[in-house]
Amino acid sequence: MPGAFAERVSRRLRSGLSAVLIALSCLLVPLGLLSAWAAYGLTDTSRYVTTMAPLAADPDVRDAIAETVGNGILDQIDHQVDARVMRATVAPFVHDAVRSFTQTAAFRTAWNEGNRVTHDAVLRALRDEPGEQDRPVTVDLAPVASHVKDQLAQDHVPLANRIPVEHTEVALLPAQELGRLRKGFHVLEVAGFWLPVAAVTFAVAGITLAVCRRRALTATALGTALGGALLAVAIAVGRSLTLSDLPDEVSQPAAAAVYDALTATLRTASWLLMALGLAVAALTWLTRRRTKRRRPPRPRLRLLLGRRRRAASAPTQTPPQEPTRVEA
Repeated sequence: MPGAFAERVSRRLRSGLSAVLIALSCLLVPLGLLSAWAAYGLTDTSRYVTTMAPLAADPDVRDAIAETVGNGILDQIDHQVDARVMRATVAPFVHDAVRSFTQTAAFRTAWNEGNRVTHDAVLRALRDEPGEQDRPVTVDLAPVASHVKDQLAQDHVPLANRIPVEHTEVALLPAQELGRLRKGFHVLEVAGFWLPVAAVTFAVAGITLAVCRRRALTATALGTALGGALLAVAIAVGRSLTLSDLPDEVSQPAAAAVYDALTATLRTASWLLMALGLAVAALTWLTRRRTKRRRPPRPRLRLLLGRRRRAASAPTQTPPQEPTRVEA
């Protein structure tokens, strides 16, 4: 009796600990995938440039670039060109020239190179390399403005040669925010490695400790699929919040295109998690049903069935009848 009680306690303890480990694993799966994507997927310069390259042909992105660069050129005209020159006279030519430039191969080359240089500058700032601690991360629009000026001069636009081309730097990361961003980046680098490792370790430990490992495997698979679904929902919610918090001067369609391009790998990973989890759960359920059909009866059940068969096959014995007495 004490041995049976101890066995029941041990089984309950194993089941509870297994459930906790599997729950932790399923919780860490989306968090680990998100941190790994941020720490390793976004920090690969070549992959980042490859991801952003198709956006050079996106109409919304090209319109946003044409608007930003054109307004920058016009601001320089207002400050340095003769006051008698009207902004409205040159503005249409400037914006048309910038839009025309965004449709050329030179723009695609400049777009890729600009993304590469910008990405390298951001990484140097976040990784706390020497010389980047107190300086904001900026991108220079002077090469684009120079090309637009040459294009306007070739089209014989009035006063095109008087358009100033200066190093117009647009801040990407303000200097006062670099300290906080560095700390967050270092946390992501650590979490991006250890969270996936912890998720796998907890899952293996939970399945190993489980009394019924098949059921634990099914729970882990379903929890993984649920984690993938939650990650997909988080990506959609993050997109909505990001676009709603943009300033009025930022193009929302262009920002949406950039967000979708950057999170494409993460969305694919979330769908793969859901598909893999559901597939493993379904396969485990099917194999369990097949095993139940082929499983021989238990010993006690076999003994009971044997007794019933022997009782059914034994010849029926009629009780002895008393001799009839004949009275004289």
